[in-house]
Amino acid sequence: DICGPADEATSLRSFPKYWSNIVARWRRREGDADHDDNWNRKISPLYHVDAIRAPLLIGQGKNDPRVTLADADAMVAALRKAKREVMYVVYSDEGHGFARPENQFDFYGRVEEFLAKHLGGRAEPWKKITGATAELR
Repeated sequence: DICGPADEATSLRSFPKYWSNIVARWRRREGDADHDDNWNRKISPLYHVDAIRAPLLIGQGKNDPRVTLADADAMVAALRKAKREVMYVVYSDEGHGFARPENQFDFYGRVEEFLAKHLGGRAEPWKKITGATAELR
């Protein structure tokens, strides 16, 4: 998961006013999660961690205005409370997605190693990338 929303209502509320057409399309496709708490709880991963069985790798930009660090932290806390395996990597100088090549190489190296560990197969061992701002939490 890269910058994925844990709580749909929180994500919808984070969109700027000039995204009104995007929010309207989102509501048509996914429902009005920020005004209907029951629907939000039904579709938001944060409220279904007990159903998660596979290990997760979550990458998050500390400065993400759409999926906030607090949202990602809440998801990771819920997963750990439910005793689910999760690797959580935060990049201090990234937003929604990873723009800096150093952070991209760092994260995708971690993805490769994570997938090899959990799915089998070969992978080049992850190694620290100079200039990457990853913090394993």
